[in-house]
Amino acid sequence: MTSDLASFARSIFDAQPFSRFLGAELTEVGPGTAEIRVHNRPELQQQHGFLHGGVLSYLADNALTFAGGLALGGDALTTEYKINYARPAVGEVVVARASAVVTTRRQAVCECRIHVPEGDGERLVAVAQGTIVAVERQEGDGPRS
Repeated sequence: MTSDLASFARSIFDAQPFSRFLGAELTEVGPGTAEIRVHNRPELQQQHGFLHGGVLSYLADNALTFAGGLALGGDALTTEYKINYARPAVGEVVVARASAVVTTRRQAVCECRIHVPEGDGERLVAVAQGTIVAVERQEGDGPRS
């Protein structure tokens, strides 16, 4: 990971109020890859004590967008994504890892796997796929989000 790539990704992540609200952490980035973690806590759970599906969806969307944006070399947005919930997310930390699978000049198709660390391994709780597009910022555009 280059320091320029990490600095660029960090500046975008740090500008996201919702990520700060959830207590999310951008823990790794690379050319076309990203890892984001959220610590499970009661206010992020649904009525059965599992991490809420909306939090898993956030993790997938944001990890996909970071992986795609880094593959495309700049700012990016999600145009669509799909998520499959495989198992309840129970554990102290939930980790989303995304990577760009196919990248063209304007878009990247990305995959994301969301895990809960368990013993010496990980338990897969969700899988997502999405299409990410490059965004050219214009003078006067609002803040990055």
